Amino acid sequence: MNKLTVVLGEYPHAQPLLDGDAEIDGYLAEPVEVKPVIGAYRRMIRDLEFDVCELAPVSYLLARQEGIPLTAVPVFLNRRFHHGDVQCAAHSGIRVPRDLEGRRVGVRAYSVSTGVWVRGVLREEYGVDIDKITWVVDDDDHIEGRVPSNVERVTDGRSLGELLRSGEIDAALTGNAGTGRAGAPRAGWTAAADPEPGGDDDPYPLFPEAGTLALDHCLRKGIYPLHSLIAVRSELVERDPNLPTALYAAFADSKRRHLAAQPDWSAVPRLARQGQDLGGDPVPYGLKANEPSLNAMVRFSKDQGLLDADFPTDLRSLFAVGDYPDA
Repeated sequence: MNKLTVVLGEYPHAQPLLDGDAEIDGYLAEPVEVKPVIGAYRRMIRDLEFDVCELAPVSYLLARQEGIPLTAVPVFLNRRFHHGDVQCAAHSGIRVPRDLEGRRVGVRAYSVSTGVWVRGVLREEYGVDIDKITWVVDDDDHIEGRVPSNVERVTDGRSLGELLRSGEIDAALTGNAGTGRAGAPRAGWTAAADPEPGGDDDPYPLFPEAGTLALDHCLRKGIYPLHSLIAVRSELVERDPNLPTALYAAFADSKRRHLAAQPDWSAVPRLARQGQDLGGDPVPYGLKANEPSLNAMVRFSKDQGLLDADFPTDLRSLFAVGDYPDA
């Protein structure tokens, strides 16, 4: 039986696949641990190091544009809302989204998917001119050469969290997309606690009612931000055109097995809350169920200068040919 090296983040709904309980027809999954999984993205894009690898969706689009021989299966293991991702410096005076214009806002890298989703929402929902914001980054993009002129690089090794607390940037994204890492990027990934609103000198959220606003936006627009997809080395698909269908079926089976044991998503409280709010599956797989979100991801990426204007809009062309019933 052929082996497939597989790199995924820590998702209980994918664990049955890694454990071999949810089988990939004709293949044996050989898990490779990379922590954090973000570290595997660049290795997959630049060196094609793995057979199957979770990727950030925007990074995948950029890889496709550059002709990197990767293709995807529409399995989206992680989803997140983003209204709560923007924290403002204590004395920045920012009160409404358009106050960000003319300011300096931190994000780990310009093409990080969270940044694309946040900028898209700021522009389309709140009329923010994101080109009037200086985006301050402290890490490389997985694929370089696509950043606009209003991006500034941190050069002294300080983290975005430090710069936010000192007031040297006016706002920043949280988590892995910004203030969730301490220390210099090249020194390794050291987790840092996101700044929490509290005292007079602590950062505060741009949207105090972020959860309500994010859910309202999702229900009105149908945009439920994607945060991972499954990429496969194109060579393997060319060799076995049935592989994408087999992978998709295995991931769907893996999710079913997890839900049989934990139907309330109790292992991932955030996904449990999102599923309750949406009244359905918090991580739907397939093309049809995710069409509005995929279209928004491509549109935002084009609008922000990451993708060329003629980048294909036919969603099926972005994924390997296969059988992908909503799951």
